[in-house]
Amino acid sequence: VKSEGPKLVPFFKATCVYFVLWLPTSSPSWFSALIKCLPIFCLWVFLLAHGINFLVSHRSASRILAGLIFSAVGDAFLIWQEQGYFIHGLLMFAITHILYSSAFGMKPLDLKAGLLMGLVSGSCYAFLYSYLSGPFTYLVAVYIALIGFMGWRAVAGMQLCNDLWTWTKLSACVGAMLFMVSDLTIALNKFCFPVPYSRFIIMATYYAAQMLIALSAVETRDEEDFRKRS
Repeated sequence: VKSEGPKLVPFFKATCVYFVLWLPTSSPSWFSALIKCLPIFCLWVFLLAHGINFLVSHRSASRILAGLIFSAVGDAFLIWQEQGYFIHGLLMFAITHILYSSAFGMKPLDLKAGLLMGLVSGSCYAFLYSYLSGPFTYLVAVYIALIGFMGWRAVAGMQLCNDLWTWTKLSACVGAMLFMVSDLTIALNKFCFPVPYSRFIIMATYYAAQMLIALSAVETRDEEDFRKRS
């Protein structure tokens, strides 16, 4: 934490700028898109600070960086969601979840965690279903399946029962759960009913989720370097 913390200072500052300015969503602009995406840009810098060679040689870290890039594009699209770009943003974040799932890997499998995440995802979609219409009936189903799968891979990697967990695996797990909370809040607020303080809940959980997932990339370096020394 001591070694990685200073690299996250720009992210924390950019996040504070977003919440201090709190630009109105009713008047989207390239400036508001920049302010919204700035914390994610800082997470790009956080990963790049570990070196290009690190990213090239560690696929999980490079996939998380790619996920952050697609996230920033999705954020920009969502600035103009009322102008018809919500589906574009949905697609960008769907790609993000595929990249994160790939970064977390398929080992260990942990079918119990998969069943639990499947039940949670299925319950969320069952609740949303009656509020959905048109293409969103299918698009939301696919999106929930993808983020649920990403959550499963993050939870499965923690291995609490085997005492094999690390703080970076825990950060990936918590980050995935916060991402699900953020997206569920978006869905409830957009399709079902107004959620009090929805924007604050969505963005606070989203930025925290992205930071924790970016932090989980550090584990890739530690684990693989350990294997090489062994």
